[in-house]
Amino acid sequence: MTKLLSYTDKGTWIHRLSGSTKLIFFLLWCVTSAMTYDTRILLIMIAVTVTLFALSKTEWRQISAVFKIVMFFMILNVVAIFIISPYQGCSIYGSKTVLTSFLPGHAVTREELFYLFNVVIKYFTVTPAIFIFLVTTDPSEFAASMNTIGIPYTVAYSVAIALRYIPDVQGDYRRIRNAQQARGIEMSKKAKLSERIKRTSSIIFPLLFSAMEKINIVSNAMELRGFGKKKKRSWYAYRKFQAADYIVLIISGAFCVWALWFTFRDGSRFWNPWG
Repeated sequence: MTKLLSYTDKGTWIHRLSGSTKLIFFLLWCVTSAMTYDTRILLIMIAVTVTLFALSKTEWRQISAVFKIVMFFMILNVVAIFIISPYQGCSIYGSKTVLTSFLPGHAVTREELFYLFNVVIKYFTVTPAIFIFLVTTDPSEFAASMNTIGIPYTVAYSVAIALRYIPDVQGDYRRIRNAQQARGIEMSKKAKLSERIKRTSSIIFPLLFSAMEKINIVSNAMELRGFGKKKKRSWYAYRKFQAADYIVLIISGAFCVWALWFTFRDGSRFWNPWG
């Protein structure tokens, strides 16, 4: 069974990049996505992430479940924005074109729909990048890379352990779910959605107890070995920068600078197609 969000070396050029390169690219990507509301830039970013997703040979099964959760929260966010501030798009773009009435004080406007469309595609610029980053980066190599760019090795090692425990938590979840089903508790698609949610939530506490026990074991082992007492440490899994790393960093930095310049060249980060 395919593990979600777990690292698998598939030999692509993305997998061979240094963890530092992928971290810097991801940070630049997030900054660009957060700063711009220019639809043209966001669509270019989506095209790039889809291309990288294909080049990394990431399987949909690795991210499908988590992607559905992210999309669920995205829908909640969009609905909340519309309910709380139904005319935010109108104030941003300086016009109000009512398409249809919806609720008292909540007419559907062209400007609000366009604003919400930009909010939605922002998710699609960052979310695939997160998945690609997680499934193409060796946790040990990533920790070493974080330490080389100035992040304390205690923090880097904590991140590496967290990434390594994702498959373990998934395995514990499956074992607990299978045990529940063996006792006659239906948790498959045959049960109603409300019942599945209720029964799945009952797995959280055994899963938390299992995770806490593992954390205690690991922390005791690290403490006994004197982890964190010295300022520096050596790394077994360290990948030096290659030509591809420098090329990716140059292209990423250039794109970030260009995208922000293109966004703010008229003094606003919102692109107004009607202005």
